Amino acid sequence: MTVHTWLGRGLRFPVRPDSSGAIGALSGLELVRQSIEAILDTEPGERVMLPAFGCGLRRYLMAPNTVTTRAALREAVTLALGQWEPRISVTNVAVTPGEDPSLVWIEIAYVLLADLRPDNLVYPFYLR
Repeated sequence: MTVHTWLGRGLRFPVRPDSSGAIGALSGLELVRQSIEAILDTEPGERVMLPAFGCGLRRYLMAPNTVTTRAALREAVTLALGQWEPRISVTNVAVTPGEDPSLVWIEIAYVLLADLRPDNLVYPFYLR
């Protein structure tokens, strides 16, 4: 596996020791994917030192699984990733209903800017 040092190196979350007792770290593509998930999982105001950070998906909890809600989720994800993840360019965000009426699948397609490599991430989000 190629290590992409230009994508950085950081701690694995949740922080815990690996099998050797060292604190787990990530680098390359795994770090970018973890960063995207952190943005989606974080509510603005949750981080004291960076209060604007996050996506704000929780405001859609208990919302109906409608075209309007899915469009709002798509917009929130697109804006948050554009603001908080400078290593990627989002090419598409699709929000589709799951088999469970409370589930939506957030499918994010993006390009890593350093080498123009396409990648994607599918994020399940429960409205209830």
